Amino acid sequence: MVRAYCTSFWWRGFPVSNDRSVRFLTALGGASTSRVLNLFRIAADNVDNPEHLEKPLFVSPIINKTFLLKHRTRADETYLFASPRAVATKIIIPFDSTDLRAGGRSLFVDQRGYAETLREVGNYNAGSLERDLTVLRLLNAVPSLDPFLLREHLRNHQIEVSPSYFAISEGDQERMHRFVSQEMSKLIMLAGGNDASSGRLVTAMLSNEIDEKLEPLRLTLGLTGNDFREGVFSWRGFLYYKWSMGKFWPDVMGVLREINTIQPHGGLTLEQKVYLTAARRNIISMVRDNGNHVNKALAVYDSSFNDLVEHQSPKTFRDFLLSAPYMFLELGEKLGAISHIVSFWRYRFPPGGPTYIDGDELAAIFQDFSSGFGEKVQGESSLIKKPVVIDTTAA
Repeated sequence: MVRAYCTSFWWRGFPVSNDRSVRFLTALGGASTSRVLNLFRIAADNVDNPEHLEKPLFVSPIINKTFLLKHRTRADETYLFASPRAVATKIIIPFDSTDLRAGGRSLFVDQRGYAETLREVGNYNAGSLERDLTVLRLLNAVPSLDPFLLREHLRNHQIEVSPSYFAISEGDQERMHRFVSQEMSKLIMLAGGNDASSGRLVTAMLSNEIDEKLEPLRLTLGLTGNDFREGVFSWRGFLYYKWSMGKFWPDVMGVLREINTIQPHGGLTLEQKVYLTAARRNIISMVRDNGNHVNKALAVYDSSFNDLVEHQSPKTFRDFLLSAPYMFLELGEKLGAISHIVSFWRYRFPPGGPTYIDGDELAAIFQDFSSGFGEKVQGESSLIKKPVVIDTTAA
């Protein structure tokens, strides 16, 4: 068993933690993953970028240099929340900006006393706090911290931040656009359209506005404005996850083989040997099971979309869009956990590079990988709740 690097204390009457889980995050270098948004390194890499300073993700310079993690809550953390939840967004604020091994303070979005605690640790004034609370609620509502998903979600709620926060290459953007074009072309052909109309539909699908260009589709499906808005955003997510699955899945088996065979340097305690052996089996098993779940969810989308295109029957796809927000969040959590393992491992151990690592660091990495999977919290009716549409204009 690996012991947690975290102890709780009370800050001005509210629970905060001394969080030493940042130890393994030092291995990320400048990288972020679908479960970790490394604002600490993004800030360091963009210190001379004026747009990064003019359009920050968070107004507070302190919070804008933190780590954000999608964290599966443990049994000893349930008291922090008013109701049970399986996954929470954790904010880790490093103690020492020059040495991440010193650890940091952490708190969860929407834990008890959260707003007041954030005000204190982020050194806010009243106006800037409300803006950052809104952004954190938006980030907490999505299943992963994947840059494409974050960018689209924030734009969908009229939050414009510097592109420096989203490491999306132009090549990936173009490939994603082509993938969506191929999917949408099936729908356009059904309607007797051409390449130009296909392009307009793709642009509308990927736009941050659900406007009149999609109105004929909304009427065909018989959805109200809010259900259609939520459904289209989740539809985008399914398209992105389907594209992502084809992009990184071929690398999954190679990473799992390396996880199964890597041996740390130096001596290991009996406790470490037992933990590493069990963790290898658990990670491989959970990646396989969650991969199967992802494929089944994507198959539901494919089947309902094909029913719309081939049989000109909107009912199945309409039902899919109504359930898509629930499915999208659970799909994103599972795919995000797998994607995090692949991207972290490939960053830490580039192909053909050295695999030197000690037992403590390997155990910390395995513990992080395992924490991305888990069962429902007792008392929670669904793994993740349906997202709430947040009216940012009222803030």
